[in-house]
Amino acid sequence: MRTHFNLALLLVLGASLVTTDAIAAERIWDSELRRYVTDDDFKYEEFMTEDEAVKNVFPKSHRIHKEMIRLSQDRKSLIEQRVGWKFPEEYFELYIGETGDKIDGYAMVHNTVGKYKPMTYLVGVDATGSCTEVELLVFRDAKGSEVGKKRFNSQFEGRTVTDPIRINKDIINISGATMSVRSMSAGVKRVLVLVDEFYLKPAGLGSDTVVARKAEKGFFSSLFGH
Repeated sequence: MRTHFNLALLLVLGASLVTTDAIAAERIWDSELRRYVTDDDFKYEEFMTEDEAVKNVFPKSHRIHKEMIRLSQDRKSLIEQRVGWKFPEEYFELYIGETGDKIDGYAMVHNTVGKYKPMTYLVGVDATGSCTEVELLVFRDAKGSEVGKKRFNSQFEGRTVTDPIRINKDIINISGATMSVRSMSAGVKRVLVLVDEFYLKPAGLGSDTVVARKAEKGFFSSLFGH
């Protein structure tokens, strides 16, 4: 499992190295910094370890274990279509918190590119498919670490896979960090979709069931005038 996850991370980090090389070669002008980007602009900030973030998501769970999600090409295309964002990974590690025979929730660590380099963050989802927590773990970029602040990532709490997550409409943008905001928003949506497709739908708790129940309720309400 760890091998597949590390391979996916290397793909993302490898892409970031190419981007960084291109920055050095092309001398890219950053409109927010109002100058050319240099190696000194990039910083490494670790806000929280993965273990700490997982414990925050499952503070009362008796057991926490990992499972691997493997995407076929068709399944990957479906996920990308639902998210509205393409990604290179074909494998994802998922944490599942359990107490007795009950699932407490899910958590997934993602690596997605910010403006120039990847950032690492964790997304927590409860047993019904609602986002419970978003924590920025590692930031490596030149600008945009504000996405790690609670006042920003708390906007995702309570969001489900059927909720829109649109910049400047549902999620407030951060000046100078638009790419980081967009990337994290797509990442949260991706986690919600993956949990929905691989865990909630097979258990009869997925978005298809919820939508069907809402439609059924609306039909009978209109039929009987309630």
